Amino acid sequence: MAEAVLDVRREGPLAYLTFDRPAKRNAVNDAMIEALRRFFAHVPEGVRAVVLSGNGGHFCSGLDLSEQVERAPQEVMRHSRNWHSVMGLIQFGGVPVIAAMNGAVMGGGLEIASACHVRVAEEGTLFRMPEGQRGIFVGGGATVRLGAIIGADRLTEMMLTGRTYSAEEGYRLGLAHYLAPSGKGLAKAVALALQVAQNSSAVNYLIIQSIARISKMSTEDGLYAESLAAALSQTGPDAEEGLKAFLEKRKPRFA
Repeated sequence: MAEAVLDVRREGPLAYLTFDRPAKRNAVNDAMIEALRRFFAHVPEGVRAVVLSGNGGHFCSGLDLSEQVERAPQEVMRHSRNWHSVMGLIQFGGVPVIAAMNGAVMGGGLEIASACHVRVAEEGTLFRMPEGQRGIFVGGGATVRLGAIIGADRLTEMMLTGRTYSAEEGYRLGLAHYLAPSGKGLAKAVALALQVAQNSSAVNYLIIQSIARISKMSTEDGLYAESLAAALSQTGPDAEEGLKAFLEKRKPRFA
């Protein structure tokens, strides 16, 4: 029987995805990447936000090196590009993803977290990029996504030294947007997901699709793209409901 590596459940507007390899500190194998692909390629209708967490005290300790086999360079590249594809589905799938991080958030686990839109770190969370000490280079998108968060200089230092950052240090660097007490990270992530789920799903989609891309454009191209997103957002029923709710001093009720 195939190992169950990702628990998926639905509750109202939220989908809960939980890495479920506690004996391996939720180390990532090919089956886990494929499970993420299956979900994010076909997010169930009505899901307005996703909460991603890990079972057993750790978010994800990185690539499961015990399952790695000798590969030719072309096979390694295909494996890396498959990760890139799945991380792209998480980042640009159009549904907000909130990561509830605790314990080990290392290597490939930090690459996955970097593709999420909101990150909560519990007290005791440890961030690390140990690939330099493993004789390998990252292949899951860290040079782009993690580099965009903490900068190329800091990422270089992390990979060269294998330095471990605490939850508090990671928060200051931008690896986490929120800190939570020990054992409270998932609850905080769920509260944020419920808050985000109340937004206009169309505007959430535009935020996810637009901002990361605009940040890589020239100033004029970025401003042009922003105006297109503004035009799309301000001419539909959600904009009408938002304005009406503001005038009536109530919370908007988006479809």
